[in-house]
Amino acid sequence: MARMCVKTGRKTSFGNTRSHSLRHTRRTWRPNIQRKRVFDPRTGTYRVMKVSAAYLRTLAKHLREGKMA
Repeated sequence: MARMCVKTGRKTSFGNTRSHSLRHTRRTWRPNIQRKRVFDPRTGTYRVMKVSAAYLRTLAKHLREGKMA
């Protein structure tokens, strides 16, 4: 499976590294993907998902505010 967040769709980005002499070489920016066990309140079960760290922070915020219940 690709390195991609199943909720936000974040995936590897591509671009160039520019040195001081303005040489450029290809490089990648990889998302911070974590394999986490997330509780699904609708079914009352846990699911293992590959999600980005940014989504985990958003999920924690929504759970604190009671929006996911």
